[in-house]
Amino acid sequence: TKAACLNGIESVRKNSSDLKKFTTNQTPSKMFRFNLLSGNKQVIGTSQNYKSASGCKNGIESVKNNAAKADVKEVEK
Repeated sequence: TKAACLNGIESVRKNSSDLKKFTTNQTPSKMFRFNLLSGNKQVIGTSQNYKSASGCKNGIESVKNNAAKADVKEVEK
């Protein structure tokens, strides 16, 4: 539902400012990625794959610095 979608957006905004809410992992193909977790430890976002750990860290910093103030635009089907 639209309400559930908006709730998810607010959860990302709220949790993205806390570095402790990010986890990182390495895929079987040796790529790096991160997850953003909610307060109850559920995954609320998963990144793209990165070739390096430093690229993954930069991705986390970008989400941390930009998610809370990002514009939300509704699109019609």
